[in-house]
Amino acid sequence: MDFTLSPEVEETRRRIGAFVAEHILPAEADPQSYDEHENIAEECLTTLRAKAKAEGLWALQMPKERGGGGLDMVGMAACYEEMARSIFGPVVFNSAAPDDGNMLVLNKVASEVQKEQWLQPIIDGEVRSAIVITEPAPGSGSDPAGMMRTTAERKGDRWIINGRKWFITGAEGASHFILIARTSKDPRRELTTFLFHKDQPGWHIVRRIPIMGPEEHGGHCEMQFDGLEIPDENRLMDVGRGMKCIQIRLGMARLTHCMRWLGMAKRALEIAGEYIAERESFGIKLMDRESVQLLMGEAAMSIQTGRLLTMHAAWKLDQGEFARKEVSAAKVTVADTLHQCVDTAIQLCGAKGYSKDTLLEWMYRYARQARLVDGASEVHKMVLARFVREEGRDFWTWG
Repeated sequence: MDFTLSPEVEETRRRIGAFVAEHILPAEADPQSYDEHENIAEECLTTLRAKAKAEGLWALQMPKERGGGGLDMVGMAACYEEMARSIFGPVVFNSAAPDDGNMLVLNKVASEVQKEQWLQPIIDGEVRSAIVITEPAPGSGSDPAGMMRTTAERKGDRWIINGRKWFITGAEGASHFILIARTSKDPRRELTTFLFHKDQPGWHIVRRIPIMGPEEHGGHCEMQFDGLEIPDENRLMDVGRGMKCIQIRLGMARLTHCMRWLGMAKRALEIAGEYIAERESFGIKLMDRESVQLLMGEAAMSIQTGRLLTMHAAWKLDQGEFARKEVSAAKVTVADTLHQCVDTAIQLCGAKGYSKDTLLEWMYRYARQARLVDGASEVHKMVLARFVREEGRDFWTWG
């Protein structure tokens, strides 16, 4: 593949960088910009989103005919990384999880009628969304097909949903939901995907689950379904194609996580770099010490490795391939890289890095989830091992 960005993508990337520097970083530095869950406050977000829309930097991953920027996956890789220089960046540009992944899958598999009803309001920023998959043990986690217990029973032209879900990101603030439930015992076609609105009866949020890190808008919630009725017209894809929908959605979403994490990893080194350039110890700047240079060099190398894996997977997806092993390799590597870079930055900044005087402690708590979300690292390594077993030496083909 050619790593040269098209002139259009490079211009968009440059404009995003300028917007982040001029508008978002100053807001990020203001304590009044944060809500009680350590995310950007709604009033501040609304103001910044209006500016992003006015400058044509809105929902860039969506088709231009729907008000987006029409970026392909390679373009997204470059631009998402730029957005995530700020912890507020992705949500300002309407490119943050879980809305981002939900928009991508709806745009790919929903009918035109469904797109107008369920996708367009998310693109326009009128509503937020959530995807409802994970369940409390012994329900579905990394193995949704084999372990899902939430059921959807068909009665006429409606589906009746019963069960419990948890760690549903953004649920408290979402209006549009994508739900996966069991509709059959057939091991090949056991799950089906549905769409429902927050105002429909038959479900409720049990609690907003406390977590160690800062939270996305709407938190991570536990949900109970007690007879939620969903019209068949709000079924997404064919009956029994729920796993296919999950695979399409998570494959792209895992990679967009990597894109954003790389931007955050680079910002962590940026913070550390500013500190070690000024801080002196025993008569010498920290940046001039070999031990410090080794730490910075190792972290920088890890970021570049992650960027290459992410860009390669993005390119494969743009070629119409599933890129399962490429996405898994990127997901594991970049999750580790994010933690490494933030940890390195804290170490180099010393007590200041551990304090709330920088964003590093926020990033550190956030980074720990990277090895868990959208498939634990161990699961992705199992995926890679399966490909090695099946493909042998062809695992490393250049084709």
